[in-house]
Amino acid sequence: MPDTYYTIKSNSEGTYREKMSRFLAFAHPVGSSAEAKVIIKEYANKYCDARHVCWAYMIGPKRDEYQSNDNGEPSGTAGKPILGQINSFNLTNVVVIVVRYFGGIKLGTSGLIVAYREAAREALATAEIIECHEQRELTFTFPYLAMNDVMRVIKNPEIRIVEQQFDNSCRITLAIRVDLGDTLYNRLKDISGVTFIEKP
Repeated sequence: MPDTYYTIKSNSEGTYREKMSRFLAFAHPVGSSAEAKVIIKEYANKYCDARHVCWAYMIGPKRDEYQSNDNGEPSGTAGKPILGQINSFNLTNVVVIVVRYFGGIKLGTSGLIVAYREAAREALATAEIIECHEQRELTFTFPYLAMNDVMRVIKNPEIRIVEQQFDNSCRITLAIRVDLGDTLYNRLKDISGVTFIEKP
């Protein structure tokens, strides 16, 4: 399905060692780049004694928002391999941070690429991967008398009520999978008194 995407259910960790250097990897599910950057900053502060705190994230159902950072490692040796693992697992809405404690022996460009790649892979391999669906929202109003008809239509495990307000005139905002949105819209439209705030 084109509206299906994959992310991780909860935080996970991984560790990789190479020539006395330790690479600690942390993967977090996130909903936005702003959230990813907050988590990155937290790790940078927590591991301020580490030589490098490198990272990458991927955001959005279409996987079209992403960024990576080498944090002082040679260009392309840290952030890109981390991002590469996010791509390998076909994930989105995830940030992966790899903290390096330098062991005194240089790894060289190829060694660094392998180390950051493997550390990121370790963190993602232990994560529970879940299937998600791109959502769309529908907001509509209806008279209180139409409540039973509306509730019959929206009583569905695929539909999530985002916001509701019941009075003489009622208002509801729903979230539903993109591929089911048109069917729901048409069923609600057929109920007398239902008015959509903005046509989706």
